[in-house]
Amino acid sequence: MKASKSVVFAVLAVMGVMFAPASFAHTFDAHGVGFSGGLAHPFLGLDHLLAMVAVGLWAAQLGGSNLWRVPVAFVSAMAGGAVLANPFMDVSWLETAIAASVVALGLMVAFRLRLPGLLGMLAVACFALFHGFAHGLEMPQTAWPLGYSLGFVLATASLHAAGILFGLALGRGRFALQAGGAAIAAVGLLMIAA
Repeated sequence: MKASKSVVFAVLAVMGVMFAPASFAHTFDAHGVGFSGGLAHPFLGLDHLLAMVAVGLWAAQLGGSNLWRVPVAFVSAMAGGAVLANPFMDVSWLETAIAASVVALGLMVAFRLRLPGLLGMLAVACFALFHGFAHGLEMPQTAWPLGYSLGFVLATASLHAAGILFGLALGRGRFALQAGGAAIAAVGLLMIAA
């Protein structure tokens, strides 16, 4: 039963890779529509979706106060990255950096990486900056930037919560959870190669 959950998770991840060219949520020329656009954004790209869930899975593995500290660090840094994003910045590196964050977060889950509290928060915050840049670069084109920001923050927090709940349901040290992290990392590698 335990192994079958990890197999299902891995199969779903691999199926997602079949859509790798369309897996990135950002077009950097799309026009958002405010709150609904921001709310939808993290769900529209496999890169964001997997990174956000991986943060929740890792927080569940760490347990204790990390259940809320790690996601809060990610959401805060992501919002900061959105504010720092400059519409004139070169974004040619950004998709690769986001995909690399998917790989790193997946590996953190796969290897049950234990970092001291602040270092773990700093690690996810660094990855979150890339995701925030992507959100911020699309924000100026929205009809309601504050609504867009609130939407992507809420969506990100809910994906973290889903990852935490899934991780707690599987158990902190379970093989299925580690297999899920490995699948996330594999999908990230395929995104980098795409």
